Parts: sequence; C-alpha cells; structure tokens
Amino acid sequence: MTAPVNKLLVYSPLYRTFSYGADHPLRPTRLHLTHTLMEACGLLSGPDVRQIEPEEASREDLFRIHSPAYLDALEMANSGENFHGSLAWGLGLSDNPIFAGVRDWSYLVCGGSLRALREVTAGRSWFAFHPGGGYHHAHRARAAGFCYVNDIAVAISEQVERGQKILYLDIDAHHGDGVQEAFYDTDRVMTVSIHESPDHLFPGSGYVHELGEAEGYGFSINIPLEPGSADPAFIEAFEGVLPQVISSFAPDCMVMQLGVDAMTRDPLAHLRLTTRSIIHVLERVRDLYGGPLMATGGGGYEMDTVARAWTLAWSILVGREIPDQLPETYVKERRKYGATGIGQMTLRDPEPENVPDQSEPMRHLEHTLGFLREREII
Repeated sequence: MTAPVNKLLVYSPLYRTFSYGADHPLRPTRLHLTHTLMEACGLLSGPDVRQIEPEEASREDLFRIHSPAYLDALEMANSGENFHGSLAWGLGLSDNPIFAGVRDWSYLVCGGSLRALREVTAGRSWFAFHPGGGYHHAHRARAAGFCYVNDIAVAISEQVERGQKILYLDIDAHHGDGVQEAFYDTDRVMTVSIHESPDHLFPGSGYVHELGEAEGYGFSINIPLEPGSADPAFIEAFEGVLPQVISSFAPDCMVMQLGVDAMTRDPLAHLRLTTRSIIHVLERVRDLYGGPLMATGGGGYEMDTVARAWTLAWSILVGREIPDQLPETYVKERRKYGATGIGQMTLRDPEPENVPDQSEPMRHLEHTLGFLREREII
C-alpha cells in the first residue's frame, strides 16, 4: 500500500466556547490562538494538509478507561452546578471546577484524540496532531490536574484492543500519571515520561523506580528532571532513552503528548526549556521513527508560548520552513485576550540569558540514566 502523504490537524472551533473560569490557569482560548497562528503562517493550506473537526466520543469509548459511575458523575456536572458527593470524583475542586458543559468539553476532546489516532493507524494520514488533547492526569474514577477524561489512554486502549503496540512519549512538565496507570501492567504499551521531579511538582509520581509490574515491568520509563533544568539536560534525557526504545520496542504506532509547561515562561512549573527542546524532539522523532504518529497538546499556561511552540511543532511535522516573526494577523487576534501585550515577537526563543547552573541537574540526570542502564531498561 502506498504510504499516505497527507498530514492531519484535528481542531474544533467549539473548544474556545468552554471555560474553566476566569481565574483558572487552563484557558481553552490558547487552542484558538494556536490555530490562528498556524493559519497566519500558511501551515493549514496545501494538498498535503487536511483538517477535520472532531465529534464527541461515545460513552462506550470511555468505558475502556473510565468507570460507569464516574461518567454518571460527569454527566451530573454538565449543568455547571455543584452536586452532593462531587468531590469524591475530583469534581468541584479548584483544579477541576464544575463548569457548564464540562462533560461536553471532555467528550469532544476525547473524540478528537480517538479520531486522530484512528486516522493514522488506518493509514489515512501519515501523522495527526490534535492540540486540543493531552489530558493525561485523569484516572479511572477521578478527575485530576485539570483533566476530566483521559483522552490519550482511551485512544491508545482502543488500538491495543486491535492488536497495536504503542510507544507513548510525554514531555509535559508534569508526569503523565493517568496514562502510566492505565497501562502499568501490560507490555503492549511503552510509556516514556520526561518531566519535572515529583519531589517538586504535581502529581507527585514519576520516579525512576516506577518501572511497571507483572507483564508491564520495564515498559514504564520515567526521567524526572530537577527544577532549573534547561535544554541541555532535557535533550540529553531524550537522547539517552528514545533512540534505544524506538529500536528495541519496535512500536506499531507512536503517540506523543507535547505539553509545553516545561518552558521558561510557564507559571506552573520550574524547568527552563526553550523552543530548542521541542524542535529537537520533533526533528529527532521524524528522523528516528517512520511509522504512524499521533501527537496531542497538553499543559501550557502562557498563551503565546503555547501558540508558538505548537505552531513550530506543526511546521516541523508538515516539513515547511516559516519566518520567525509573528504574523500581524496573529498579533491582532492575540491582543484581544490580554492587556499586557505580547512579550516576544518571534516564534523561536532567543538564546536564554541567566540560565541556572546545570551541574546539579546533570548529575541527577546521569544518576537516573545509570539506574535504568543497570536494570537493562535502556
């Protein structure tokens, strides 16, 4: 069969109609701004680019990961009104507020990731990017960390049922605990998470010794980075694991969570990455892995950083060079969503100034990689 040449973007204009609340750090508006910037850079046109709007996942789809009782609770929350017992499901906490349409939002996002992964595994697209997905903290019966439905785990589990072997790479500043949990005892999914140390950041998991259990032992890999870690540490972590894992695991499909809250300007984490790191990840994955590929968004709480980083990611995946200056179309739209203006007018970050000393982060990283080598995990 001839390999598909098209690249798929999954996006819904409905995403911007939902709100976690005016003071919540996760703003769905960031997805609208990302789409605006991609379009302004000329990345959404051409015969090799396809866009589709997702439809809601079905309740049966979600049963693969979530309990019926939890989904009932999420239905009750959809009105936006608190209800008795909501906190037992993680609903109504400051991280996971109950807002009008919370169930609709979650099912739509999940539908986007399901469709994206179905398209690439069916051979209809070479790769797919769903910036609206990436809610890796949701558990079987509990919302957590801004996540109500674990769209990634739902999508992966469907493909595992169909006999696929999946490699999952998570570069969000926060450990991908919900995805790891879902596949902790299977050798059909290899989870790799590079994140800030759980000693310093939610969700408090993702230690190097979390390696999986039963048939899944050795199929969970965690690379925790010390606060202040910058591009060199992140890139060494990536290079210390991914080339070996891609070669030895030989996945049928690869899924990436491209959270960008590890970037310097992000207010919720303590890493010091620049766009150099995400560019490195996408270029290396493109060179190392030629199979079906699906990427989602994830964390990212500084809107311009999100839009810039995910637009750069998409430009690498579609193979197009774009000018570094932010287009005026984007600048005008962005100014509608904040009085403080735009802090940086280029897509790529400049060379960072005042980078913290990296000797301690690198020492911790070498200890982590050594631990995994001693156990022949990598």
